[in-house]
Amino acid sequence: MIAGRLGEHYRPMSAIDMQNQLQELQAERALASLEGLADLDSYMADLDHEIAVTRHAYVGAAVTEIASLRAQLSGPQVG
Repeated sequence: MIAGRLGEHYRPMSAIDMQNQLQELQAERALASLEGLADLDSYMADLDHEIAVTRHAYVGAAVTEIASLRAQLSGPQVG
């Protein structure tokens, strides 16, 4: 799970936190391209990897939050 730094402790990130992080990474990638950093293969590869990891974590967190809300509203799925 991705965690956000809070002082000396880490806290779990919500789906909204992860979505914000994903948007920041995508903005960083766009800015890097505009500033001519697209030619730095290792930087762009690391950034692309971080975007992919964050996207997967975001989707998982969003699905989990939706399922948890659904369970709270109508009971957990059984069977």
